[in-house]
Amino acid sequence: MSDGLRDDVTDAREATADADAALLARARDWLAEDPDPQTRQELAALIEDGRTDELRDRFSGTLQFGTAGLRGELGAGPMRMNRAVVIRAAAGIAAHLRAREADGEQPLVVVGYDARYKSADFARDTAAVMVGAGLRAAVLPAPLPTPVLAFAVRHLGAAAGVMVTASHNPPRDNGYKVYLGDGLQIVPPADGEIAAEIAAVGPLSGVPLADSGWEVLGDDVLDSYLARTGAVLTEGSPRQVRIVHTAMHGVGHRTAQLAFERAGFPAPVPVPEQAEPDPDFSTVAFPNPEEPGAMDRAFATARAWEAEHGERPDVIIANDPDADRCGVAVPDPAADAGWRMLRGDQVGALLATHLIHKHAKGTFATTIVSSSLLSRIAEAAGLPYTETLTGFKWLARVEGLRYGYEEALGYCVDPEGVRDKDGITAALLVAELAAELKTAGRTLTDLLDDLDVEYGVHATDQLSVRVADLSLIPTAMERLRGRPPVSLGGLEVAETDDLSQGSAELPPTDGLRYRLAGADGIGGGRIVVRPSGTEPKLKCYLEVVAPVDGPADLGAARERAAAVLARFKDDLKQATGL
Repeated sequence: MSDGLRDDVTDAREATADADAALLARARDWLAEDPDPQTRQELAALIEDGRTDELRDRFSGTLQFGTAGLRGELGAGPMRMNRAVVIRAAAGIAAHLRAREADGEQPLVVVGYDARYKSADFARDTAAVMVGAGLRAAVLPAPLPTPVLAFAVRHLGAAAGVMVTASHNPPRDNGYKVYLGDGLQIVPPADGEIAAEIAAVGPLSGVPLADSGWEVLGDDVLDSYLARTGAVLTEGSPRQVRIVHTAMHGVGHRTAQLAFERAGFPAPVPVPEQAEPDPDFSTVAFPNPEEPGAMDRAFATARAWEAEHGERPDVIIANDPDADRCGVAVPDPAADAGWRMLRGDQVGALLATHLIHKHAKGTFATTIVSSSLLSRIAEAAGLPYTETLTGFKWLARVEGLRYGYEEALGYCVDPEGVRDKDGITAALLVAELAAELKTAGRTLTDLLDDLDVEYGVHATDQLSVRVADLSLIPTAMERLRGRPPVSLGGLEVAETDDLSQGSAELPPTDGLRYRLAGADGIGGGRIVVRPSGTEPKLKCYLEVVAPVDGPADLGAARERAAAVLARFKDDLKQATGL
């Protein structure tokens, strides 16, 4: 080895040693102020074992505010969800609120939490920080659905709300969802302002933590929420419908059962293995009704109930773990399980049609990744319609909103009560619609057929690619921008919108939208490609519209649309390189 090469190797080793020493010093500093014995033990073991690769991952930065707050894997270090990160986040929120309070005010912050690991601890720490900062804090009385917290913020006139939940993420995750006093999730510039306040928080020893002084709310807040849920129904409407319900190991079981009972529906049949909270989500790979296999237990429960009672349930309703989403399955003899999950866009169209039948007035809204069918339904009813970026933090801000939904099973059917997606009130409306149709000798499937014949088949699907290496996602987006496709699925790309540029209607976001021309029995299509805001995924949202020439053409139109969707997926895999 030459002297020059030997010197380069020596310099590289010294640089690595210096970097590792600095990394270990940061980890020891974090360890010294970590308030949680569990994560202290975890971090101490990593330091003692010299696990620099693992430490580098945990100390490569800090968790950043994404979709309405923080979300990440539980564990020690600034890139994980833990008590130290939560205390800093709460201190940043408190500073943000204190900077905006009027003289003599003592703002109230309402805190809710789900049943995941550490959720109760994070809620208690949040309350302790708020009271220590001179604010008032009120904590929900038990693990409850996110919509209850969103309702409580408006109901109690709070300045802000915090919900500790990771929604439908895997068991290893937790999260921190933030609402401001209007009951809306945070958006720019508030998220950036709060992030700056969090970054300005010094040592944790300088954050005052109260030992007491916060209020633990009673069941009256849940009672008020339940009273509001019944208001979405029409007085005297049919209620005789048999429902199977799964809470997906989350916190929605009791609230859903009470809501259905108060509304006068027969008690839903629970999926017993998934009714009570279980932070391990032991019967599902991912606690999300959209994931393959997640509904298997619900399908089995429906079949068992039918075998015992000689009557098939009318509908299966699934809430995700924090019950802000609502999944729906319908009987389908052609499906292997005898049941078929409806897509979020299908449920969105059904609920829109039902609300219009109930003479709802106001703006109907959805997101740019959801089906365009809602625009057709609203237009036919003479109602205003608008589109927003993905997420209810944008949908909830639509002026004059009466109904909003997004394809990921999120529905806002009572914006004056809960200005966010709400899986409980959506479930009640689905049940009311199913009961009305049943009285007329019809089903949800029949109504979907009617919509397809009237407006054309609006077939939607999603290509979702989960990655272990996050750098693959911006690389795929750069590839699409550098080599834009001229056709997808056999349809010409008529227009490409780079959503990162923003527009008069939409703020900038990382995404691409392709509008596709019609051909050969297809009326056109749309594809949106964007990185997920909550998971390590690249998501491609697909829609194709096939005109229908009367009921006899419905099956053929659906086949034409399905064939194009399949070609979309093949072409996108090639175009993204994933």
